[in-house]
Amino acid sequence: MHESIDPMADALRATPKHCGDLAMSGFDDLPQRLCARLSVITAALGAACLAGCMVGPDFTRPEDELKAAQLTPRQEHSGDPRASTAAVPMQWWQLFNDALLTELLARTLKGNLDLQLAAERIEQSRARLGIAASQLLPTVGANASYAREALSEHGKFAALGAPTDPSNFWQLGFDASWEIDLWGRARRSREGAQAMVVASVYDREAARVALAAEVARTYLQLRGTQAQLDIARQNQVVAERTLALAESRERNGVATRFETSSARAQLATVKAMLPELAQRRNAQMNALALLMGEQPRTLDAQLRQAMPLPSLPARIPLGVASELAQRRPDILRAEAQLHAATAAIGVAKADFYPRIGLKGRIGVEAFDSGDLTSWDSRMFSVGPTVYLPIFQGGRLMQRLALNESRQKNAALAYRQTVLQAWHEVDNALDAWAAQRRQHDELLVSYQQNKEALGAAERGYQQGAADYLSVLTAQLNLLASQTRLNTSATNATLTVVNLYKSLGGGWDPEQAR
Repeated sequence: MHESIDPMADALRATPKHCGDLAMSGFDDLPQRLCARLSVITAALGAACLAGCMVGPDFTRPEDELKAAQLTPRQEHSGDPRASTAAVPMQWWQLFNDALLTELLARTLKGNLDLQLAAERIEQSRARLGIAASQLLPTVGANASYAREALSEHGKFAALGAPTDPSNFWQLGFDASWEIDLWGRARRSREGAQAMVVASVYDREAARVALAAEVARTYLQLRGTQAQLDIARQNQVVAERTLALAESRERNGVATRFETSSARAQLATVKAMLPELAQRRNAQMNALALLMGEQPRTLDAQLRQAMPLPSLPARIPLGVASELAQRRPDILRAEAQLHAATAAIGVAKADFYPRIGLKGRIGVEAFDSGDLTSWDSRMFSVGPTVYLPIFQGGRLMQRLALNESRQKNAALAYRQTVLQAWHEVDNALDAWAAQRRQHDELLVSYQQNKEALGAAERGYQQGAADYLSVLTAQLNLLASQTRLNTSATNATLTVVNLYKSLGGGWDPEQAR
């Protein structure tokens, strides 16, 4: 007998059901003859109920809330034709066509310590599953004992004529016991443990997705910092050239001290940017080394040389919205945790019912060790055991209430995870489209400021313009270069955030 339940329902509290007519209160009036025959009928009763009698709700997968969702940019950004409904690539970082990024990610996925910790948590959950599954099997143990004992000469047994001389007593045998899982308590426990194994697997895959995104994000930020460092050095060369020109004009009496001082100040301002950018670059290289499980400065020789930012992918495969719940491992993890919480209700409900088991013992015992091999020294006992909870001080009711509350909490957590996933995808799509348009406009601004600086420098050199126009053009060019580099970096980061929100970076087939 099974109960079905919708895990997303608000009201989950239900009155405990009963298998057949064996209600909890019915055992108070069992006739004595039933106890006498209980050892005979227990096996048959157990076989009948094991076939399908489990109390508690059965888990049903939540409805997919993303079936009607559309993975498209907002209307104001919908002109970009690069989005497609092709399947989300598992190794989405290869879309950047950066061999070094691909190599770093491969090394990170092998050496990252967080992933290794997550793998160990999977082994722990599998061990807990083995412990839970063992409740369905009999337990068998061997025992042996020896005692030398004597009765008191002044005791009551001696008064009745019992001998008081010391004697030896030997026992050898086997004990066995088996609790018949009539109400599915052990099976529900195993079901919950299996769900937690699944949850731990998806927890590792969620960590893998986050790790791939973090490595790509740090790598792209490093390339952006290196590009900004190169921009600062280019501006340093321009400032040094302008200072030399100003000093030459001052010596020839066609320029003032103001122009020379302003040129020196501009050069110092540009040079002051270099230490901060170098420190940021070193910190990002160390951050990548930490993600890979390596010591500081391990990657300096490989990454110190500046390289341009990877180009944006020509096409952005987005998949379809209905598959998002199967692509994001955090959603699958929340679903497995909901399954485990649902199974825990069945365990709590089964505690209200009697526990019926079989217990047996076989062995030999004798006063003389030489008699242990004699057939007459054999002994055995076998029979049923029944445990019926009568008064627990409300513990069983509160445990059931606790597990029902936990199940509601897991259902809400699942809904929150799905909702958050959809928001992340929508925001990532919006940011990706917006960054593309912003980058195009900033590129125009940079080109115009570059032309303006060239014109100002030619005019200053020919004496047709003052230094203020040159200084203004330099500042505008530096600012536009910085904004353009930041925009290019952010554009690549939006692709990283998009694929993280889409759940790319893991292989569903290998996770099973």
